[in-house]
Parts: sequence; C-alpha cells; structure tokens
Amino acid sequence: MIDIKYLREHPEEVKENIRKKFQDEKLPLVDEVIVLDQERRDCQKEADELKAARNSLSKQIGVLMKEGKKEEAESVKAQVNANAERLAALDKKQGELEEKVTAIMMRIPQIIDPSVPIGKDDSENVEVERFGDPVVPDFEIPYHTEIMERLHGIDLDAARRVAGNGFYYLMGDIARLHSAVIAYARDFMIDRGFTYCVPPFMIRSNVVTGVMSFAEMDAMMYKIEGEDLFLIGTSEHSMIGKFIDQIVPEEELPYTLTSYSPCFRKEKGAHGLEDRGVYRIHQFEKQEMIVVCKPEESPMWYDKLWKNTVDLFRSLDIPVRTLECCSGDLADLKVKSVDVEAWSPRQKKYFEVGSCSNLGDAQARRLRIRVDGKDGKYLAHTLNNTVVAPPRMLIAFLENNLQADGSIRIPEVLRPYMGGKDKIS
Repeated sequence: MIDIKYLREHPEEVKENIRKKFQDEKLPLVDEVIVLDQERRDCQKEADELKAARNSLSKQIGVLMKEGKKEEAESVKAQVNANAERLAALDKKQGELEEKVTAIMMRIPQIIDPSVPIGKDDSENVEVERFGDPVVPDFEIPYHTEIMERLHGIDLDAARRVAGNGFYYLMGDIARLHSAVIAYARDFMIDRGFTYCVPPFMIRSNVVTGVMSFAEMDAMMYKIEGEDLFLIGTSEHSMIGKFIDQIVPEEELPYTLTSYSPCFRKEKGAHGLEDRGVYRIHQFEKQEMIVVCKPEESPMWYDKLWKNTVDLFRSLDIPVRTLECCSGDLADLKVKSVDVEAWSPRQKKYFEVGSCSNLGDAQARRLRIRVDGKDGKYLAHTLNNTVVAPPRMLIAFLENNLQADGSIRIPEVLRPYMGGKDKIS
C-alpha cells in the first residue's frame, strides 16, 4: 500500500505505475480515492473547527452563568448541543470515508523499482545469471514420482484416499532426505547469522491483509471455519506479522530471521502436465528467510537474500539461474522480485524453486511497523526469500543426483543429516 500523501501529490506517477503493471482497470481508482480523501479531509477540518468552537462556547457558558445571564447561557448551550449532533454525524461519515479510502488504497499496487523490466506476465521475465553447468546425462531420467516410487519413497494413492489430490505420503529414505534438506537449510542460514524461529502456523485476518493483496489471499489461503484464523501459505506471513503495531528501536535493525513451517495453499487454477506429483500441492514444508531493515538498506539485503539461495543449491551440486520478475509478474505489494530456478535435466530447462522479494514499506504500512530513529519515526522495509521448499526442491535434487544404476548420490554436505549415507538405492 502506497502513501496516500504520495498519491495525492503524484497521481500521474501512480497511474503510470498501474499501466506498467498492465492493470488499466485500476486507473479510475486513483481519481476516486483522491475525491474521497478530499471529502474525508474536509470532514476532519469541519470536525476540528467544531471541537475548537465547543471549547470556546463551554467557557462562555461558564462566564454567562457566573454573571447571572441564564437565558444567554441556555442559548449558547443549545448551540453546543447542535454542534455536538453535527460532530457525531461528521465522525460517522469520516469513519465511513476512512474505510472506503483504505479499501481502495489496498487495491492500488506498490510503486515498482525503476530497474524492474516492463512485461505483461512471467513469460517476459528476464534471465540475469546462471550458476553451475547444466548437464543432461546419457541415460533416461524418469518423472520425479517414478524415481521416488522405485525407491519406495512415495505413496500418492493412499494420500488421495485420505485427503484427495494434492497430497502425498513420503516414505523411508525419501522422507528422511526431505527432513535432511530442511535441517541442512536451517543450519545453513544460522551459519550466515540468521536467527532461527518456528512461528505460529495460523494467523488472524488483519495479519493476512497486512502481508498480501486480496487477489493473493483468495487464491492461496485456507480459512478456519468459525474462527478468525487462516492457515499460513508461507512462514513469511506470520514472521512479518510478528511486528504488527510495533515501534522498533533503530539500533536493533536489521532483524534477520530464518523460519521453518508447514505451508498450506489452495493452488487454484489449471495445472499443466509438469505440475503433477509433488510440484503443486496443498501442503508442504519450507525454510524461509525474512529481513526487517532500514529503507536505505533494503536493496543490499535483497541481493544478499537471493544469493543465499543460490549458494545453498550450489552446495548441493544443483545448477540454478536467477530470473528478474517483470512488472506484470509482480504481486501488488512487491517493489522488486527475482526467482531462483533449478535445472531439470529431464525437462532440459529450468523451473522455479524459490522467490526473493523486496516489499519496500508496503507491509510495514499495512501492519503499522515503525522504526524509532534519531530523526523521528518512519516505516521499516521488509524482505523475504525462500531458502528451500523440499517437495519442489526434491525434484531438482533427485534429477540432478540420479545415477545410471537408479541410485541417488548424496552430496557431501548433506551426508551428516542422512546418517552418513552417500547414496540412496
């Protein structure tokens, strides 16, 4: 959510930003909110004038009563009562206008960084850099669920009977590999100075609307029936929510946190052939990293965060590339975002395994996360990035470490988490 003052003073820049995101249907919202905001400010001005008049008239009543001028005092009292009725009406109207302005402002996208490439959707994202040499072996690589099934590591049929499509049972060494990757990612981030955290896996609606757009909320979140609670789609939601309504001392920044959680997602929409198995699922686990920092430091942290993910995947011998998200592929709260994609030797192409985002002050404005600095209070900046999400990451891991005999090589850094095993066979 952008600053209403900025929108008021720079409406054309806000409209141009909307055009860059190919959301022209939102253009009328800018003029609409300006009109409503002016009406709200007019209400506030009149209310302030009436309150000042009330104080003055109250003093007059006291003076008139002391002077024995009862009739004149009663006349002034009548005026005070009339003003009180008008003030109550103004307060009600102002509250209604406040709600309307906020609802519209939450639909207007954040101003994107000038470096973001302009494009309609993810097909126009721009490759930035590749890390590691992609290899296609001289033997056939089966679909990832076939690899798991050969190793007795997955049971999709039982999961469908128990919970429906989009769920799975991981078994044996594959289940252990899943847990090993999470544990390794946790320690990897702790070694880089991040504080480990296990957050709540459910959050209230005011936190949900503080961390994401309404469109994202509808597409992702599961609501708990009869409760003001939602299952988290990623631990970023509850980790940023941790700071709701807080004024944090500037000297404590940055907060660098890495969090583990299960994640729950509706995954609405049509899915392609490659989305079978454990690629798009309703429940998975993830290690996340989030940063709360001073505004001038967020570009630096943005680069540090995505590099952490690249370094982790390279430590597991998985080739990756970074892809700059274009304007039309950015969620409304994001200022800038980069996807990390892993190499799939079976598909002979890269696919997304993580996303790093700088949200500027968007989440902080919605959640009222302020910093107490030497020159006054200001809004913090928030960033997040996937360390690793094993179900999808497992696909890249299995394909890149599959051997000709059907076994899976375990990279050296992961062996301590696998009981010393150097392969799964």
